[in-house]
Amino acid sequence: MPAYAIALKNGRITLEIQAFDGEISVSVQYDCDRRPLTLSAPIENADQAEIVLMAHRIELYVNGELRDEEWPMGMCLFSLGDSFITNASLRCDSYREPPKHEDAILGYIENAEGWHPDGDVFVGDCMPYRRDDEYHVLYLKDRHHHKSKWGLGAHQWEHISTEDFKTWRIHPMAIPITDASEGSICTGSWIRHGGREYLYYTVRRAKGLPARICRSVSDDGYHFVKDEHFGFTVSEAYDMGSARDPKVIKGEDGLFHMFLTTGFMAERKGCLAHYVSRDMETWDETERPIYISTTKDQPECPDYIVYQGHYYLIFSLRGQARYLISDAPLGPWREPRDPIIPCASVPKGALWGDRIVFAGFRSLGGYGGSMTFKAARASENGELIFETL
Repeated sequence: MPAYAIALKNGRITLEIQAFDGEISVSVQYDCDRRPLTLSAPIENADQAEIVLMAHRIELYVNGELRDEEWPMGMCLFSLGDSFITNASLRCDSYREPPKHEDAILGYIENAEGWHPDGDVFVGDCMPYRRDDEYHVLYLKDRHHHKSKWGLGAHQWEHISTEDFKTWRIHPMAIPITDASEGSICTGSWIRHGGREYLYYTVRRAKGLPARICRSVSDDGYHFVKDEHFGFTVSEAYDMGSARDPKVIKGEDGLFHMFLTTGFMAERKGCLAHYVSRDMETWDETERPIYISTTKDQPECPDYIVYQGHYYLIFSLRGQARYLISDAPLGPWREPRDPIIPCASVPKGALWGDRIVFAGFRSLGGYGGSMTFKAARASENGELIFETL
């Protein structure tokens, strides 16, 4: 017989739980959208399920194992005082969030090529970074193929690293969603300055609100804290709602440079906006973007690499990465004979030895999938020659 529990407030369903045909589903109603957030997992008759409701996250456990998650926004219409109609054994308790991880290493995996976390968790955009003798990959944790949080994505930054590309260490989540107003922690970049580690990113919000450029800071490179005092939005010269994916570098001119995916309103084309700073605190907009597309397509997930005397500007169009070359730090840029980077979806790169190693994801049924890598060397004219890692 199917098990069910329905919570009611003023005649309206606020929470619904159903378990039958080997699956449990949970639907929770919020005031910001008529559609409930829904979680599901396989279940058997003797199993115990636990649903944890927090202001910024919902968790579904089966026999103590996390099986699904969602990320709400707005006010939850369900409360412990709601009336229940149920034929199951049901208990409602208050809940405190567990403590954060103090350790820098949470576990290990062997060979990240083709890997994604256990269960229905997928690898999204990858952001590699060389730190001393370690190759780090920050990646967007994806559930539901970008459909979480009513399609906002609800992505968060996970973190792994290696010294040999065989054994990888799993580190604490670098940037979690900690506030219900955060629709998704979008792609960005990592830079070291003054003995500290900085992660730059944008936070997607609902209803086309301007995306804010944010950052998190760490002293050890493993535990990051959001810098609540930092943040800005692009000007009206750009598509404020779509600005995202900041790439921050230290230039040869001594300035910090930031390249941002957005749209250039004056020409109605996609572009990489260009901001500069002397101290990474105050950022000034340059007169022109560093790159303007030939169409409205916005160049996503920009990257910038200095390699063997050449400068590379990298971005993706509709998930396909490509690169431009220059003999000067900020252009002019020229397109190689074949500009495509053959590393599945939206790869970015980091120097490793005498090669560039790109990390991206291979789709598994939609946005998000398994991690993949591709190495590259440069020919005399700077064009990249790709090879297996």
